[in-house]
Amino acid sequence: MVRTAERGRLATITRHQKPVAYVISPQRLSELLETMEILADPKAMRAIHDAEAGRGKLYDVKELLD
Repeated sequence: MVRTAERGRLATITRHQKPVAYVISPQRLSELLETMEILADPKAMRAIHDAEAGRGKLYDVKELLD
């Protein structure tokens, strides 16, 4: 199970063919937590929706480096 998680795949622990726990790698957990933080941020979600609708703001690379 640990090797499966180390390879980036979800390992499922079952009891009587029903999932009771999951094993994931630290990297995958970090990615999931980051995604949850973004989803919980109203400003970030608004920016994502605007970008998907073609209303995103464009920046020159030089502006981003200042």
